[in-house]
Amino acid sequence: MPTHSLQLLKEGNFRFRNNLKKNRDHLEVLNQLKDNQSPFAAIVSCMDSRTAAELIFDQGFGDIFSIRIAGNVVTNGILGSLEYATSVVASKLIVVLGHTNCGAIKGACNHIHLGHLTELIEKIEPAVVEVAKTINQERDYELFEYEVTKTNVLLGAKEITERSPIIEALVTEGKVGVVPAIYNIATGKVQFLALD
Repeated sequence: MPTHSLQLLKEGNFRFRNNLKKNRDHLEVLNQLKDNQSPFAAIVSCMDSRTAAELIFDQGFGDIFSIRIAGNVVTNGILGSLEYATSVVASKLIVVLGHTNCGAIKGACNHIHLGHLTELIEKIEPAVVEVAKTINQERDYELFEYEVTKTNVLLGAKEITERSPIIEALVTEGKVGVVPAIYNIATGKVQFLALD
């Protein structure tokens, strides 16, 4: 169930924040998983070195699919990976995980263009445009940046079901949940958001 999978992540984040990580025999787990895997969730997070989903949610080998890309944006490759996770391996939950103090978000807010990174930054710009309708970037940059982070994960979560009929069908049937979230790198806390 998606709700059970979400609860496992919440419990894992609690352990992480309180330095109560589970004691795991990683080699034994790998031995058990050598022929098969069944991760309960797929997490699309940023490539930032401070945002390793396995650590943030105190998960071990075989527990989650960790899909990382700058700005936690949704690309065709990300969608294909999520379709594999949900329709082939039967993961029950997709989390689009943004984070505070994100370089890709800062780049989008400041309209930075840099080689191939430009394409990723441009995928965040709809969030920048949306937030600029209500918040003055120059007057309150910190709030602006946070709201772009939040809007980016909300738009990313919606994009997954809008662009993937496979995932949309699984969500409609109640077999898979899609949840946006923000990880605060200063506190370690993950805030799960509701989709509109």
